[in-house]
Amino acid sequence: MPVQRSNILGSASDIANAANSVSATTHSLFRRGFDQAKEIYILFPLLTVLLLLAIWAGTLYLIKVEQVRAQQGAATASLEIGATYEAQILRAVREIDQTLKLVKYTYESEGEQNPLPKLKERALLPPPFLFDVSVVDASGVVVASTQASEVGIVVAQDEAQTRWRDNTLSISRPWKNPATGEWTLRFSRRLNSAGGVFSGIAMVEVDAAYFVSSYDASKLGNQGTLGLLGTDGIFRVRRTGEAVIAGDTVDYAAVVPDTENTEALLSTNGWDGVRRYTSARQLYDYPLAVIVGLSEEEQLAAVTRQAHTYLWRAAGGSLLLVLLVSLLSRMSWQLVQSRLRAAEAKVAYAERVEYLAYHDGLTSLPNRSLFSKMLAQSIREASRYDRQLAVLFLDLDRFKQINDTLGHDAGDQLLQAVALRLRACLRASDTVARLGGDEFVILLPELSEDSYVAVTAQKILSTIARPFNLHGQEFRITASVGISVFPRDGLDEQTLKKNADIAMYQAKQQGKNNFQFYSEKLNADSLERLTLELSLRHALEREEFQLHYQAKRDVRSGQITGMEALLRWEHPDLGVVAPMQFIPVAEETGLIVSIGKWVLKTACRQNVTWQQQGLPHLGMAVNLTARQFADENLLTDLAAILAETGMDAGLLELEIAESLLMQDAKRALKVLIGLKDLKVRIAIDDFGIGYSSLSALKQFPLDVIKIDRSFIRDICDVSEDKALTEAIIAMGRTLSLTVVAQGVETKEQADFLRDNACDEFQGFYFNRPVPADQFKALLQAQTAHPGADR
Repeated sequence: MPVQRSNILGSASDIANAANSVSATTHSLFRRGFDQAKEIYILFPLLTVLLLLAIWAGTLYLIKVEQVRAQQGAATASLEIGATYEAQILRAVREIDQTLKLVKYTYESEGEQNPLPKLKERALLPPPFLFDVSVVDASGVVVASTQASEVGIVVAQDEAQTRWRDNTLSISRPWKNPATGEWTLRFSRRLNSAGGVFSGIAMVEVDAAYFVSSYDASKLGNQGTLGLLGTDGIFRVRRTGEAVIAGDTVDYAAVVPDTENTEALLSTNGWDGVRRYTSARQLYDYPLAVIVGLSEEEQLAAVTRQAHTYLWRAAGGSLLLVLLVSLLSRMSWQLVQSRLRAAEAKVAYAERVEYLAYHDGLTSLPNRSLFSKMLAQSIREASRYDRQLAVLFLDLDRFKQINDTLGHDAGDQLLQAVALRLRACLRASDTVARLGGDEFVILLPELSEDSYVAVTAQKILSTIARPFNLHGQEFRITASVGISVFPRDGLDEQTLKKNADIAMYQAKQQGKNNFQFYSEKLNADSLERLTLELSLRHALEREEFQLHYQAKRDVRSGQITGMEALLRWEHPDLGVVAPMQFIPVAEETGLIVSIGKWVLKTACRQNVTWQQQGLPHLGMAVNLTARQFADENLLTDLAAILAETGMDAGLLELEIAESLLMQDAKRALKVLIGLKDLKVRIAIDDFGIGYSSLSALKQFPLDVIKIDRSFIRDICDVSEDKALTEAIIAMGRTLSLTVVAQGVETKEQADFLRDNACDEFQGFYFNRPVPADQFKALLQAQTAHPGADR
């Protein structure tokens, strides 16, 4: 038994393996066939067949649509012509019947045996060249007529007998007038004597062609028909093209429906075998019907020609398409043969391309595309399992300085080192990617608690802050990190990345080298900044800027020795916008260049105006931002402003931040020399926070040192600030520079600076920045009382 069971199990295993093998072979063959079908030399013919089907289906459909539209138009035209024709015939028949009724009334009521002269005298008879009006006696003899030649003629006996029995309007069969050879119709009514006995008939003869004389060849065509059909099935008159025919007999019920049908029917007309869009209308109260028929062949001739054009074009396009696809298929087949011979090399190349498509070539980190896919997948998993994840947006602070100072090779080396440090800070399940430039983004999935995010962010900041060795020199940089958390700060990858970016920007605003979590307030701040930027672009042209001036005073005498021009923005909706809010925005967008030119021109023009008004010739200080200092047109624009305003260059003082001078010392020296060639004074602003050495300062052609307000603020309480301020003043004396202390707000600060022989100071202790008219008053007061400020 054990042996038999083993055999049975073995057989089942063999059957299963065979089935799997067949399934795998089938799948392989199917996949191979599918892959082959994707080849251009096979796919193109298949697509061509589909395209040809689409072309011909579209062509036939277009032809059908045009035909239907033309058929509808022909049917509508037939109805419209029929309505117009009906109105014309009805008007003509009523006019004839009215004439007969007048003759009958005059004959019977007034006893006039020949009423025609009286009616003619009253102008109640129709024109004789259209209608012949006659009176026939009971024996059928014409006794009176508007045509004298008709008198005495005997009317056909059948008409007279018909009139004996009928009091309604009678319309004769058409007959040919022997005199003219034209078809003629007779309209008649019975005449009675005073006792009501039949005494004759009133009769109007009309050329039958009159009823089809409104023929319009442009509308009816050569095969179009107008006809006047009696209820007895006899055509009183019918016109086709130029031919006028009468007397044809047709089935009245088949031609004129007994219902109020408002449609024109396409049918073959029995009288001549032509297919027409035929509309028929019976005249109200008269034994007549009007027939209008438009030839199908003529009405659809234009559409038929257009259809032929479509068919020829489709045929030509199909032929060209077949030829082109045949050529492309041949070339594709040759290309496939060549590709097969180089398959291994291309597979390797494809693998390399795929890797580069999803990885950064410099750091080998995942790139933006791969990170987006990983983040999307992590979001789906977090949603399914009700978990959190975090996105960290990281940007290196002052990375541009490394590129500008050491070159791009050093910058690339730094980015590679940062990538290695970031990897070391994270778990195996975390992901770090490089978006481009100095921007990195980090994914922290499967968060158990928010504290891990903060710990990781701080760890990253500490790691980045450690020194880097670049080209044998030690450098330090910092980073700013923004954090968004799923699902609190967003439910999709775009929102999470955007909010992390907003938080990172806030981290930079907070002084850099820190991390910030996203909040709704940050988003509002971002929108506010965007609004501010849009308004800033129009502020200059709307003249929303103005300059305020703050005095610089001599330490010993207290006299005003100069002033600093400070920019203010009076927004029409936001009110006064602080410089610290809009200056960074203007700097980032580049608007600061045009705004700075306006400040320089306005300050110089104001200074010249004060001089012309007899006020002292004092120096005017104007700040230069980083973007202005880097502007290639700075020297050219400044020379033009000095020439335009007439400002003495020796009275203009440009303040440049210490950090700007130390970023690229060679370029800074070149710009400063250019400024000195223009005779402009140069002040180094915010001195003390850039850690410039005495040897570094000696190379620059400076005139003034302005001590940063952060030292002056605690000068009386913090010994380090006191010592640094004394050292700066001593350095200024050594270099024969004017030393100015800014931010002086108390008497103790002023006394300390006076005791240490500082040259000048400015700040709220003396006066705040004021508009031009108020500063003018200060200058006038000092001129009137020279010693009052001491």
